[in-house]
Amino acid sequence: MATPAPQERRFLGIGWKFPLQVTPNGKIAQARAEQRVEESILLILATARGERPMLPDFGCGIHDLVFSENNAGTIALVVHMVREALVKYEARVDVLDVLAESTADSPNLLLIRVNYRIRATNAIGNLVYPFYITEGH
Repeated sequence: MATPAPQERRFLGIGWKFPLQVTPNGKIAQARAEQRVEESILLILATARGERPMLPDFGCGIHDLVFSENNAGTIALVVHMVREALVKYEARVDVLDVLAESTADSPNLLLIRVNYRIRATNAIGNLVYPFYITEGH
C-alpha cells in the first residue's frame, strides 16, 4: 500500500520564486504554499507605486520616502504605508503587526518587521524588510 503524499496546499499558490532563480536542471525555480505568501509580501514591499505599467497603483508607497529624515513621523508613515499595501494587495494574510525601527549605528536603515497570519491555515509568519532612507545625506 502506497503512502499518501503530504497534503499540498495549492490554495496558497505556486509560482516563480522571487527573486527569479533557475534550478540546476535549467527550469525556473518555484515557490509553494507559505513560502509563496512570504515572497508575495516581499514583492509588494519592494515594488514602488507606478513601477508596473499595467498596475500603476500596485506596490508600497515607502519608496517615496527614500530621502526623508529618519524621525518618528517618517517611521509612522512607513508603518502606515506598509500596512495599507499589505491589506490591499495580499488577501491571503491578516496583518497582525507592522513595526519599523532604526539603530544608532545605521541611522539610514529602517528595519520593517511584519507579523502576519495566513488566513487559510492560521500559520503565523514574520519577516524583516530592510529599507534605506536619507541616502542623499
